[in-house]
Amino acid sequence: MAMSVGQSGDEQTVMSTINTTPLVDVMLVLLIIFLITIPVINKTVKVNLPKAVNIPTQTKPENITIALDKDGTVYWNDKRISSSQDLLSNVKAAAVRKPQPEIHIRGDKETRYEAIGRVMYMIQRGGIVKVGFLTEPDHGVRGYR
Repeated sequence: MAMSVGQSGDEQTVMSTINTTPLVDVMLVLLIIFLITIPVINKTVKVNLPKAVNIPTQTKPENITIALDKDGTVYWNDKRISSSQDLLSNVKAAAVRKPQPEIHIRGDKETRYEAIGRVMYMIQRGGIVKVGFLTEPDHGVRGYR
């Protein structure tokens, strides 16, 4: 590589051109660093994610529906439950049946998560294995069929 410092002779003049060689060297080094680190950043555990499909609920006579209104009032198959102990005793009675029924929770859109969490805790304490949430399909979402 050659570098010129001025004209030949005794006069020293200032060069008015920009030397871009160091800039290009730095950019190439940064490009190499990015090309090496991008595959390291994108490493994730390979898993097969489930595909979301909206399947209509198959209502069986043995299934139990627990509904919660916006005030947090609990209903067991359209019958109002007055306390959490009543809910627990109903769940324990349903858990010993053969085959064990599924419990479907229908929560109002305005219901606090705390109320739904208490119901799920009572279902878990009672010994029911299969619990599902009933929702309505959102027709406003793109890609919905």
